Amino acid sequence: MTTGPLRDGWEMVRLQAAEGLTARFDGDIGDVTDARLAAGLFLDTLAHSDPPVHPENRDDVLLVVTELAANTIQYAPGPFTLKVRRTFDGVHVAVRDSNPVAPTPRSCAPSRGAGGLGWHIIQALAREVTVLPERGGKEIHVFLPW
Repeated sequence: MTTGPLRDGWEMVRLQAAEGLTARFDGDIGDVTDARLAAGLFLDTLAHSDPPVHPENRDDVLLVVTELAANTIQYAPGPFTLKVRRTFDGVHVAVRDSNPVAPTPRSCAPSRGAGGLGWHIIQALAREVTVLPERGGKEIHVFLPW
């Protein structure tokens, strides 16, 4: 097991590819990029021994991680945790944040600026999405093909 800071502001615990990734973030805007980078490192490690069935599956996982992290920064201020692990039939991504309110789809309205597509993208790419309320927040679970 390797533990250590990869960038200022967060620490990642990187385990064997079979065990998964857990990364904790402060909730700063730059953590969206950091979450994507952490997931990318994990997926690269995983792909060495267990490559994705289709190359775009890796990109889909990274897009979901990016959207979940961005939504967390926007709607659930404070720290969040990202977990990524291999399952028997795909990849499981979980994000825990401080907002107990479940995400809801909203329409994209260019007059409001960019936005409104993230939850739709997550739903379209995932095999399954579950939102579990927890004390002091929620955890979103997304299962994707690998």
